[in-house]
Amino acid sequence: MSALLRIQELRAVEERARTELPPGTLMHRAGTAAAHAIHQWLAARHDPSGGVLVLCGPGDNGGDGFDCACTLRELGHRCQCWAPLASLSADALAARERWTQTGGNVTNQLPPLEHFGAAVDALFGIGARRALSEPFLQALRCVQARDIPVVALDVPSGLNADTGAWIGGVTGAPASLTITFIADKPGLHTNDGAQAAGTVRVEALGLERAVADSAPPGALIAPELFAALCHPRPTNSNKGDFGSVAVVGGARGMVGAALLAARAALRLGAGKVYLDCIGAPELSLDWQQPELMCRCERELPGVGVLVVGCGMGTDAVARERLGRVLSHPGALVMDADALNCLARDAALRAALKERSALSILTPHPGEAARLLATNSASVQDDRIGCALRLAQDFGAIVVLKGAGTIVAEPSARYGINPTGGPALASAGTGDVLAGMIGALLAQCADAAAAVRAAVWLHGRAADVFGADLGLLASDIAPLAARELARLRGAGARSNRI
Repeated sequence: MSALLRIQELRAVEERARTELPPGTLMHRAGTAAAHAIHQWLAARHDPSGGVLVLCGPGDNGGDGFDCACTLRELGHRCQCWAPLASLSADALAARERWTQTGGNVTNQLPPLEHFGAAVDALFGIGARRALSEPFLQALRCVQARDIPVVALDVPSGLNADTGAWIGGVTGAPASLTITFIADKPGLHTNDGAQAAGTVRVEALGLERAVADSAPPGALIAPELFAALCHPRPTNSNKGDFGSVAVVGGARGMVGAALLAARAALRLGAGKVYLDCIGAPELSLDWQQPELMCRCERELPGVGVLVVGCGMGTDAVARERLGRVLSHPGALVMDADALNCLARDAALRAALKERSALSILTPHPGEAARLLATNSASVQDDRIGCALRLAQDFGAIVVLKGAGTIVAEPSARYGINPTGGPALASAGTGDVLAGMIGALLAQCADAAAAVRAAVWLHGRAADVFGADLGLLASDIAPLAARELARLRGAGARSNRI
């Protein structure tokens, strides 16, 4: 499991380590580890001896850069350090002196860039508090203009390591590779950071035990976090063993949204799936998916999981229906218009908070903003904080969709999903995710694991598809089901000869 540490959590681990280690130890370890990682990366790019420009800031991140340059030179690379300001901390100053005392040169004028095959961003790391400004911003812009690949130390400078937002809205230089120290950072996997960080490599600097002992609440979602769903089904089983789901939604003109959710629930293994399209009560058969059972409200049997909101609308009829749905004794997945109804109706919000059964909310940033009485920009500026606030306010698991989808729990635990991409930015993909969550909830007693699995598989379907456009919502569930089968090793075991 890849633990995620926010800045305050990371500082606590660092401070404890510094009381036990000689001065400068962590900086030297960071620089050395980064140099070896860069050496490997350059070799993989068939540029093992290329010139490396190391951009050093005045703080500890700059010190990491000086130590990195020392080791890179020992590994046979031609290095130049650019540092327009004096080093401020004792550790950074010592690293700078190690570089110069062994023959390294420090310049405050940016050298001709045609001599370099890579640039190391060691300007600010997690210590940045203000937006990037001159002369650092200009240096990064010059590197970008020459299309020189960037390796960031800890985080790309100017990126908030907690939120993944560019500080002050000033975009820095996206990295091809980010070598982050001690533990992974949430800002490298969500918001702008999901693209800005490039490939992320964690160098723990010998502090693996300290990180584990700190019990960080955040983690990068991976199959090991939903291991129970990765086991093959028992041979002696039937549809009754895999739960039942009902999808409630589909106002007039929006029936497709509910159909997408219900079809996804079937594809991801729910034993029985019912569909109640409130705008099309005459619907009795889905000709494309005849396995679905169409029922109106009075005919719906008791089910384990209700998925509500996909294309439901926000009129009085929808709000009244949502009010009744909130009394469902089982798990409830609330998406799309169900969330918009909640945002508009204080009584519905109060009813949700009073539920004792499991609730799942799946907002995109706009829906989250309405629930929090703020705006989308504010949500994007603190995706983790907003998701956790919603989870705690409503006592629900919250799936805040977007680049680096957040899965937040009322306990303050959270996960960030690394799969998926812009191909998912099309109509209906959220409805499919809601249906997938419903299906996996119906089959797994560990609700948080089921939600993580659905989010990961939903994104993984886009990864398998490969392109950044052309993926239709109806394509996702079959791809996701195949990925789940792959995780389970489907067909690997057989008792037949």
